[in-house]
Amino acid sequence: MPKTKGERTREHIVAASAPLFNRQGYAATSVADLVQATGLERGGIYRHFQGKDELAAAAFDHTLALYRHRVRSRVEAERGAAARLSAFGAALASIVQDPVVAGGCPLLNTAVETDDAPGDGPRALLLRARAGMQQMIGYAREIIEEGMAAGEFRPGLDAGEEAEMIVATFEGALMLTKLYDDPRFLATAADRLRRQAREMSGAGS
Repeated sequence: MPKTKGERTREHIVAASAPLFNRQGYAATSVADLVQATGLERGGIYRHFQGKDELAAAAFDHTLALYRHRVRSRVEAERGAAARLSAFGAALASIVQDPVVAGGCPLLNTAVETDDAPGDGPRALLLRARAGMQQMIGYAREIIEEGMAAGEFRPGLDAGEEAEMIVATFEGALMLTKLYDDPRFLATAADRLRRQAREMSGAGS
């Protein structure tokens, strides 16, 4: 069924505002910014959203969905748990040079801005970022568990802990890369992931 004009307009507003929220943050994105980005007047924007909080949440969901799709598509193109883990890390790292939406990693950006920010809007975004991070960790865990089931990784691993360390390493590397404008941190994270995969297979023992 074709989308209605209202649905198409709503999607346009979300896609146009997502780079603003991801790059500038919730607090710094003004109504004037949104009007300029969307080409709609304030009333035209808020005919489709109850307010800035709802629009910011929709924009975050849009950006995260694109990021998640990239990660999954790159992982699923590989065979074998070690190769899939490497692709997982590479997909996380790709957000720096080739962001799905301008501004880089939506999880990192949102977590940094909203962790101690007052108000219902930032709090809702923080909860979304937490849920998104858990999805990423859960996906890494799924890859590790599949590797254990296939005999590629040794039995007895704590897949959840390993997955948390992988995501924490890359998110930390993304932060350092952004802070110092130096990609070597992501290269180090990729090397660490390869060593971790060897250790999980027993080859590093």
